Amino acid sequence: NRLGNIIVAYTRDKAPIRARDLNADGAMTVLLKDALMPNMVQTLENNPAFLHGGPFANIAHGCNSVLATKSALKVADYVVTEAGFGADLGAEKFFDIKCRKAGLSPDACVIVATVRALKMHGGVAKDDLKAENAQAVAKGCANLKRHIENVNKFGVPAVVAINRFITDTDAEIQEVMKAAEEMGTRAFMCTHWADGGKGTEALAAHVVEVANSGKAAFKPLYPDSMPLRDKVRTIATEIYRAADISCDSAVEKRFKELEEMGFGHLPVCMAKTQYSFSTDPTKRGAPEGHTVGIRELRLSAGAEFVVVITGEIMTMPGLPRVPAADTIRLNDEGQIEGLF
Repeated sequence: NRLGNIIVAYTRDKAPIRARDLNADGAMTVLLKDALMPNMVQTLENNPAFLHGGPFANIAHGCNSVLATKSALKVADYVVTEAGFGADLGAEKFFDIKCRKAGLSPDACVIVATVRALKMHGGVAKDDLKAENAQAVAKGCANLKRHIENVNKFGVPAVVAINRFITDTDAEIQEVMKAAEEMGTRAFMCTHWADGGKGTEALAAHVVEVANSGKAAFKPLYPDSMPLRDKVRTIATEIYRAADISCDSAVEKRFKELEEMGFGHLPVCMAKTQYSFSTDPTKRGAPEGHTVGIRELRLSAGAEFVVVITGEIMTMPGLPRVPAADTIRLNDEGQIEGLF
């Protein structure tokens, strides 16, 4: 059904042409029959994990499939879904898109923080992050506090996981813990990168305690019935702390077209820089009062959401300055080099 809903073109009078109109949905389903199943893999410590989809949250919905999460819930007592690229992106989309569609009601949220990132939000240059600067961490924690506030708006209690680097000092770690406590939650130092599961035992025990507490009262940020433009403005003002959104006449027209075509009930998927609450990646910390410029609206009729392109965000990110293809070749013996 969802494959059939995909819009592949428009007629000259702008009526949508769907995959089912071309009788392609059956063949598309056959192609995905096996690929549709989530892949179960294991960690180095033999913990099970489902891998099924991994879109970037700065340009897409940022979390794995509903199928993977529901499968995991059938075979485990506690299921963790990773929704990355900042809680203003990944978490918001997990809550407003995935949980809404799947009927999921999360019991807790873990916000991952690093001292390095908070130093940058506190005004430290990237080349100077290794030097201790507890004052900058304290200043940058305004960003972390904003994320905690945002998660709480969805009725989900937040816990902070400090992904510790070897350059982090105890004084810097203490600033993060202090900031979390000021927001009514707790932060835990995590060394899983070096110690595996043992490095996150305290965090895991507390998350279980929070999840079992019954404190969560999950609710999406906006109702289905809210007009598309108002949904976008709600996210911009409530999560990004913008004063308003701005749209040119073409975007305003597209909002109306999508409403008239019957897509007004869909959730919106914001494409925005992950480096700032604003659309300007250089505005660190917790900016507010800015304007979120809407550049384009893209309908994902099969996935059932509307992608909202903001600022100068690229929708094909992750490409290196020097492509891997530059070093891939056949040597004189006919062997492949440069793939690893």
